[in-house]
Amino acid sequence: VQLVESGGGLVQPGGTLRLSCAASGIIFDIDAMRWYRQAPGKQRELVAVITSAGNTNYADFVKGRFTISRDNAKNTVYLEMGSLKPDDTAVYYCNADVRSRRFQSYTSWWGQGTQVSVSS
Repeated sequence: VQLVESGGGLVQPGGTLRLSCAASGIIFDIDAMRWYRQAPGKQRELVAVITSAGNTNYADFVKGRFTISRDNAKNTVYLEMGSLKPDDTAVYYCNADVRSRRFQSYTSWWGQGTQVSVSS
C-alpha cells in the first residue's frame, strides 16, 4: 500500500490550499483517514480525522478553517485549508488504516509528506 500526498506549496496568509492523498495497492477497505502536520522543531500533531462513515473531528487550532473529506471510490482523502496563517507552515502527512484483505486486521500507513508554507 502506498499513500501519495499532493497539493502543498507556498501561499500568502489568509490564502487557501487543497491537499490530496491517494492510497494505492492491494486495498480491501480503508477505515479512518487522517492528516497530521509537523513543523520544524516540533512534534507531529493530528490535524483532522475522518472515519469511513464520514464522521470528522478537528484539532482546535484548525476548527472553522480546515475541512477534511474523502472519496471512498478513489481511496482519497482531502484537506481544504482556508484562512491560512504562518503558524500553519509545516510538512503535512496523511495516514490511513488500510485492510488489504477481508479478514485481515487494519494496518496504519503513512504518506511521504507535502510541504505547506504560509508567508507573505
